[in-house]
Amino acid sequence: MIRPTLQDHLDRWSQADDSRRDVASAVLALAGAGIRISQLLAAGPLAGALAAVRGHHADGDSQKELDVVADTLVREALAGTQVALFGSEEAEEAVALNPAGSLAVAVDPLDGSSNIDTNMTVGTIFSILPYIGPASLLQPGSAQLAAGFLVYGPQTALALTVGAGTQIFILDRASGDFLLAEERAMVLPETAEYAINGSNTRHWDLAIRCYVEDCQAGVDGPRAKDFNTRWVASMVADVFRILVRGGVYLYPGDARRGYMQGRLRLVYEANPVAFLMEQAQGAATDGHRPILELEPTHLHQRVPLVFGSRAEVERIARYHHDAAAMPERSPLFGRRGLLRA
Repeated sequence: MIRPTLQDHLDRWSQADDSRRDVASAVLALAGAGIRISQLLAAGPLAGALAAVRGHHADGDSQKELDVVADTLVREALAGTQVALFGSEEAEEAVALNPAGSLAVAVDPLDGSSNIDTNMTVGTIFSILPYIGPASLLQPGSAQLAAGFLVYGPQTALALTVGAGTQIFILDRASGDFLLAEERAMVLPETAEYAINGSNTRHWDLAIRCYVEDCQAGVDGPRAKDFNTRWVASMVADVFRILVRGGVYLYPGDARRGYMQGRLRLVYEANPVAFLMEQAQGAATDGHRPILELEPTHLHQRVPLVFGSRAEVERIARYHHDAAAMPERSPLFGRRGLLRA
């Protein structure tokens, strides 16, 4: 079977449309940077102290050696394209690249970098927007022209949408090309699998607590079926799993200091993931509104994020909107029950 390459796919999509060609060029540049990053990750400690802490962001998050290297590789790759404005998790402000460019790109160069030295899956997330001036990266997610992520695991994979469904490409090491593996990824509408960091239970609001408790109650509870929990602590790994076999992912805001508005970034994490999910018939919300409707106020804005199988995302939104939508529960699972803080 001869599989189309990423280049083939983008050539067919862009054809004679110059604006689409600009997007295609940026995607190919990001894919090329991803290959370089995957090679470094594959070498592990042989490539140096990639997990060494280089510094900290203004909000206290640590910055690892490979965070900085990945940021440089991505920025340099995009410098030769039609990208006018580049925003990254690794820099406080967006930077100008090509003054004549037509695009703005926001990236998380290395999602899940806390896993670098444990040989676990990490990735690169990107969002491509039309350039409309200095505030280009503050457009709502619905304005995205393309979005995707690279996931560096046993396979190096690229999940991509240009607004025509969600495709999955796998890096063929022999040829150095990304080959089409799934022409139209579809998120299963129903699931029995959820991903959340259960260690934060005591900090969640009532809606999230009730949703998780209902899942944990299994076949004897209000959901009348058993659920599995999955949590990798690397969002790209969870996104990829959900694209392949369904599921729902929750990273809510909670009562901890600095977590009330969530921890994931709207512009370069939530928005691209939401675009991919919507194009794969899934859904994404902050618990109240669809992610793609939110208007960012600054590059590093944080947001609660729930995405995945549409029926579960909609159920979680109902739990937030209306307490009456939550199934009846025994006192054991009530707000002041034995399992409450």
